[in-house]
Amino acid sequence: MKSTVETLSPTRVRLAIEVPFVELEPSLKKAYREIGQQVQVPGFRRGKIPAAVIDQRVGRGTVLNEAVQEAIPQNILAAVREHDLKTLGRPEVEITEFADGDSLNFTAEVDVRPEITLPDPATIEVTVDEIEIADSEIDEQINSLRERFATLKTVERAAQEGDFVQIDLNATVDGEEVPGGSASNISHEVGSKQLLPGLDEALVGLAAGDDTTFTTQLVGGDYAGRDADVAVTVRTVKEKELPELNDDFAQMASEFDTIDELRADLRERVTRNKQVEQIYAARDKALEQMVATAEVPAPEGVVKEEVESRKAAMVDQLERIGASLEEYLAAEEKTEEQIDTELTEAATDGVKIQLLLDTLADAEDVQVSDDEFGHEIVHRAQRAGMAPQQYYDQLVRSGAAAAVFGDVRRGKALAAVMEKIKIKDSAGNEVSLDALRAQNEAEHDHQH
Repeated sequence: MKSTVETLSPTRVRLAIEVPFVELEPSLKKAYREIGQQVQVPGFRRGKIPAAVIDQRVGRGTVLNEAVQEAIPQNILAAVREHDLKTLGRPEVEITEFADGDSLNFTAEVDVRPEITLPDPATIEVTVDEIEIADSEIDEQINSLRERFATLKTVERAAQEGDFVQIDLNATVDGEEVPGGSASNISHEVGSKQLLPGLDEALVGLAAGDDTTFTTQLVGGDYAGRDADVAVTVRTVKEKELPELNDDFAQMASEFDTIDELRADLRERVTRNKQVEQIYAARDKALEQMVATAEVPAPEGVVKEEVESRKAAMVDQLERIGASLEEYLAAEEKTEEQIDTELTEAATDGVKIQLLLDTLADAEDVQVSDDEFGHEIVHRAQRAGMAPQQYYDQLVRSGAAAAVFGDVRRGKALAAVMEKIKIKDSAGNEVSLDALRAQNEAEHDHQH
């Protein structure tokens, strides 16, 4: 095999490859073997059919084509090794000339990892927003705790928003009972809009024992789209009682003895979450700055593949909830071109960051231990709700294990960079990575 490489852009090359016919012999033999296993010719045992008979049956051209399809990837791989190229994504192949008995000439255009001049991380400075915590945020946390410990008390008064009622429902259309349209003794929070449209308005002002009817449009079943008359009877009215905010509540709802200690703990938690968010914001800004400084180019083929896979995932998600891309576009008031542009922008940024981090990982000689790789697999398997081994086997089958390995390596490179950059908040205070370290340790312990 002979090959030459031509640089089309900092991120793309064209390989011109010539394979003498003799070098195609092994692929040709294999093609005859495989086709011979698939065809049946009377008088010959399967797999024992002579080449001449196969040529007659399926045509020499079909066999040659099969051999060429097998030889191309192998020869691309050999040329890539020979020229020491760091390829990305799938090559685009074009056969320039090939005839039976002659050499196979083809070109393969493929994206390559560009040479990137890395900025020194110590020169990168980013500013993030200062952490501010309003008392109202802590109040919100306390209120949701109170809601969790609320009790229901029966009251002798008419129902109002926020009350819980036990009700009987019975729906009819033109005097005919609606199948499945009656229910008795169901609990409902007035104003929650959880059941039928119009029900909440009808319930306000009704006391235990009262009944009324209202009209609602049915959405499902045989009578979908028609108006139904719904009779509703109230059995009981209960009001939600929130526990008083005192030390007793703190003892009931938490491990703390006083409400002040509980508030202080909540403030600490909110602070920690905001500190982690702050570090994430710093990370995004640092990456953006480094990509810009290093002038990282985006390989168009890789971006195109990434856009295709993101779009496929999006359509897949929509189909799972029973919607189509058209419906989504209508709801978002966007055209498909706009979505494609958005996906292309996001994919371009993502690909540039990956290239930067791969280059950083090489520069820092980042290694990934089996333990670190195993942790990531366990973590992803948990998120996917699968057993780690099953998840790993699936990754290997789909050929995605190397991508996960790359993600872990890039993550380590990024962590190393974060240790070196300067992060300040808008008030000029230095931001430390302690909150993130603590969170990672907690996750790590959780896995063991």
